[in-house]
Amino acid sequence: MSEVEDPWQPGRSAVRVVCVDGQGRVLLLKWRGPEADYWEPPGGGVDPGESPEAGARREFHEETGLPGSAVTDTVVEVRRDFAWFGKPAPRVELFYLARVEEAQAAAPVTLSAWEVGKYVESQWFTVADLADVDAHVEPPDLPEILRTLTS
Repeated sequence: MSEVEDPWQPGRSAVRVVCVDGQGRVLLLKWRGPEADYWEPPGGGVDPGESPEAGARREFHEETGLPGSAVTDTVVEVRRDFAWFGKPAPRVELFYLARVEEAQAAAPVTLSAWEVGKYVESQWFTVADLADVDAHVEPPDLPEILRTLTS
């Protein structure tokens, strides 16, 4: 991720990567939010001059340490209506599918100054697990997005 004070600047494109292992589990990252922790697929802002797919590969590697080559060209647009640190931040993000044979330990290799202290952990979840996680899952319709990407 590039070194910006707040990665969710108005007009900045964003991407997410829904990574699925051979057993159908999905990789999520847990972050500290302003009011509560939340789980979300890896991703972030697309840098100026960078294609969305290249941004997805870069963000995926930076936030998980897994190879960006796992990101496929399968993509779906997702409308997200949420508040970012108390400010409305509706946007359309591209969600890319990544595939790995086996769940692997994932940990950031690069965090921006802004992200340091906000990253908590990563974990692999089955779709059924998503209903019982210890924090909010973003986006709330992630199981539907997962089905769309893998069908």
